[in-house]
Amino acid sequence: MKNSIIIITLFLLLGTFSCTPSVEKMDRPALVALMEQYLAALAKHDTSGVPLASDVKLVENTEATPIGKGLWETATGGPTEFKIFAADPAAGQIGFIGVIQENNKPTILGARLKVVDGKITEIDHLAIHSDSLPLNPNMSKVRPGLLEPVKPSERFPREEMLKIANSYYEAIVQDDGTICPFADESQRRENGGITANDQTQTPEEAAKDNFSVFRKMKCGEQLSTGVMSYITDINRRRFIAVDKEMGLVFAFSIFVHDGEPKVMKITGVPGITERENKWGPFDLPAAHIFKIRGGKIYEIEAIGYVAKHGIKNGWE
Repeated sequence: MKNSIIIITLFLLLGTFSCTPSVEKMDRPALVALMEQYLAALAKHDTSGVPLASDVKLVENTEATPIGKGLWETATGGPTEFKIFAADPAAGQIGFIGVIQENNKPTILGARLKVVDGKITEIDHLAIHSDSLPLNPNMSKVRPGLLEPVKPSERFPREEMLKIANSYYEAIVQDDGTICPFADESQRRENGGITANDQTQTPEEAAKDNFSVFRKMKCGEQLSTGVMSYITDINRRRFIAVDKEMGLVFAFSIFVHDGEPKVMKITGVPGITERENKWGPFDLPAAHIFKIRGGKIYEIEAIGYVAKHGIKNGWE
């Protein structure tokens, strides 16, 4: 049975923002510039190129990592044209999803910086290593909607944006797509692959894809079928940045899969009543960027990688 208990309540999430020390804040352009400066320093392996606090903590792929190690040793360039920034001056944090070069090969990166008094105090790296495989072509250019500011009339308070983003995770763990306010055209991409509302597959491609019928569905419709019921829980939800100007919410989480149920019950799909869970126990550290306009989610950009079951997130 799924654990539908919300590990971190929205009240506490909002509290994490309010607990940020009362100091002079960096505005959105300054936070974006700092992330760009950080990524450039990373590629040069130059830790002196960014204002790091003396007690800065770095977590890379859920492991506490000394500054100068990990991507500080292997990054060789970037970011490329694919780059999305979600900056939150109120929280003093900025999130990034994009493509960089690692050992001269493309790597998808989700990154987070926390800034206090102009110094970087906390860093996250979520790196999806290519293993010499080509990236999905969708990782070459960002969807326009993720790069366009939201009209003032379509902007929502940060508390409401947080609730909407959190409702996405609840819709998954409760197998109920009506919980989350998806726009009809909302599309989900994971490491570049379109996994909901994909109308681009040719009949030949669809014939080779046993997920095709679900891939074509709208986001909410798909989640209500039970096809995601192998996801036991989504915990360690960390809402990093609410970018009101761009309508973006950036979050980290861990998707938990305990290997149950062995057979997923499917509803609302003609000709399909069940689907085998072939994957067994595993977890998936993930980063998401949600585009919210007028109270609805329009785009979902997700990245993640398969990890051992029971993994911690490095901040516990």
